[in-house]
Amino acid sequence: MGQRLGGETAQAWAALGGAPELTDRIRYTGPPGLLPARLPVRELARATVASCALAAAELTARRTGRPVPAVRVDDGAVATAFVSERRLRIDGRAPSTFAPLSRFWRTADGWVRTHANYPHHRERLLHAFGLPATADAADVAAELAGRRAEEVQETVYAAGGLAVAARTPREWAVHGQGATVATHPLVTRQRLGASAPPRRLPPLAGDPLLPARGLRVLDLTRVIAGPVATRTLALLGADVLRIDAPQLAESQDAHNDTGFGKRSTALDLGARSGRAAFEELLADADVVVTGYRPGSLDRFGLAPEALAERRPGLVLARLSAWGEDGPWGGRRGFDSLVQVATGIAVVEADADGTPGALPAQALDHGTGYLLAAAVLRSLTEQAETGDAQLTALSLARTARWLVHGTALDTPPGPVADGTYDPDGHLRSTDSPVGRLRYAASPVAFDGGPTDWAAAPGRCGADVPRWRHDS
Repeated sequence: MGQRLGGETAQAWAALGGAPELTDRIRYTGPPGLLPARLPVRELARATVASCALAAAELTARRTGRPVPAVRVDDGAVATAFVSERRLRIDGRAPSTFAPLSRFWRTADGWVRTHANYPHHRERLLHAFGLPATADAADVAAELAGRRAEEVQETVYAAGGLAVAARTPREWAVHGQGATVATHPLVTRQRLGASAPPRRLPPLAGDPLLPARGLRVLDLTRVIAGPVATRTLALLGADVLRIDAPQLAESQDAHNDTGFGKRSTALDLGARSGRAAFEELLADADVVVTGYRPGSLDRFGLAPEALAERRPGLVLARLSAWGEDGPWGGRRGFDSLVQVATGIAVVEADADGTPGALPAQALDHGTGYLLAAAVLRSLTEQAETGDAQLTALSLARTARWLVHGTALDTPPGPVADGTYDPDGHLRSTDSPVGRLRYAASPVAFDGGPTDWAAAPGRCGADVPRWRHDS
């Protein structure tokens, strides 16, 4: 029999506004000791997946008129999915992940981490210090060794690049952005615009039960967290269309991991034709998910209030690295950088003091499942009110929950006993880009889907229209 646990899942579910008694529908199984770390990564991972699966089960009950299906959380499936980008194989090839200049660097007074996976971020990092385009890691190391970590951070950001000085949890708590993040809950949710009639979703039937069937989702997200959220909505039956700017196309390897069940198109929102195509899509959209810096999409008329005005009853979900406000609210960020700023890298440091990292990009994956759960919960609530709803999450808030969450503050569990076999949670399929070996979704409930309906295609290759007519 599965194990019943409260604690961390109850916290996440409460943050999403869910009825507390529904957590009794969750059962946990699987081997112990997965995702080992000093911080309770396994607990965060299973709580976010459990909350997402429960939100899917809740919406299923709303659409079928039956009781909420039982939710199953397999720790092996969760651990495999939380490193899905590492488990992926394309015709046997491992995808490219971190670039040579995305790493920790020793500075005169500490450590700094840079992110240079995208070519434009690499160029800006080198430009910040007057280094040539041919510079390598040794050149950068020599340049940074004599500088202060804070100076490196600000110099790189001023040049449009990404770098963060390593801090302890205490230092982050007194930092302006850390203090701002601490004033917000894990998830914020609010209604937008005037009252609207309740959302009427048609009854759900069939096998498997797809609670998001018939819903249309515009996906304006990048990298892991946002795409994990929309990948999950696609699993549950939503018609998800990812939109990227032609001049800022996503890595195909990244899309091979998070593009399951979706289609992908390129639209220049700064061009009249691109804006017109977007407005046509928006007119029939049910959900818009964004993952860009707060305010960066406003100039295209994509601020939440503007979207809700043009499309009453819209569900909006917004993701950021550092949060909606504060001195770093407008800065770019990634999971690896948020780990460094918030003290996680120091807590997970090696014996010699070199900053460490979590066993997975858990802030990305965990926040992604919470984001999908928030969308599903909003859709359930719209059966009572059709008002547009906005939910916001950030990697920094999830990091604070991991470091300071009361129910997550547990001693490390037993080490894995060797019974965990990730191959049992991997699947294979043919795709337009080759034979894919990929992690199965950990989101599971009785009667629900076990896999995506379609493999990823080529990033940006689809026409900008919905899969089916209204």
